[in-house]
Amino acid sequence: MMKLIHKQRIPSPHPKIKLYLITYWSEGLKVKGYMAVPEGEGQFPGLLYLRGGIKNVGMVRIQRVIQWAAEGLLVVAPFYRGNKGGQGQEDFCGNDRNDAINAFDLLESHPQVDKKSIHILGFSRGGVMGLLTAQARQQAASVVCWNGVTDMVLTYEERVDLRRMMKRVIGGTPTKFPKRYAWRTPLHFLKDLKARVLIIHGVQDEHVSIQHAYLLEKQCKLVNKEVKRWYFDQFSHHFPVDWQRRILKEAAKWMKNESSIMV
Repeated sequence: MMKLIHKQRIPSPHPKIKLYLITYWSEGLKVKGYMAVPEGEGQFPGLLYLRGGIKNVGMVRIQRVIQWAAEGLLVVAPFYRGNKGGQGQEDFCGNDRNDAINAFDLLESHPQVDKKSIHILGFSRGGVMGLLTAQARQQAASVVCWNGVTDMVLTYEERVDLRRMMKRVIGGTPTKFPKRYAWRTPLHFLKDLKARVLIIHGVQDEHVSIQHAYLLEKQCKLVNKEVKRWYFDQFSHHFPVDWQRRILKEAAKWMKNESSIMV
């Protein structure tokens, strides 16, 4: 685990899951994150959990990491560069994508991770990070895009409240720098994707519109990529707790190729 710099055991809300605050290398930067390891011998499927938002907005929640680990997954969840004492600055799916890719490598190198069963879950902005990571690391078994961004230009158009931030970290508008936005849009690179794809999205999502899911589904089909989709007409960006827990369990089953009750 050469990418790992430091691992500190921290209190876990689950008695059978060990939780760590980790520091690892990404492009010469020290980046922070969580690692959750279920108790037990042998190997576990691995999960790279990719948060949404930027800076403190959308920061990784311990409870979410623990929920996935409770499904028998060994989880690594990066905070991305510049957060919680990490070095560098986020650039919204630009070079900071390497924080996700290097976290994937870290996960893959863990002796208790089954190398043939490593999965990626991206929520919101993490949707872009997840798809880009799966393209860069084609050994990923699956990628789940949960209420995920897939088109950065569409995000700029829809989220007037984010435009100032996007212009600052990306360097300008989509009109002025179309290549920078295209580079951050994984729809253009899906032909390189080998992982199975699952889309989970609330149709009423007010932060990341359902159009992102539709575009991903359409593009997957255009490049003959099999895609599974679970759309929920009644939900927005954040699902009710009981449904979120239920869907999480079914998504974990799907990752592990177990039968799921979801259609």
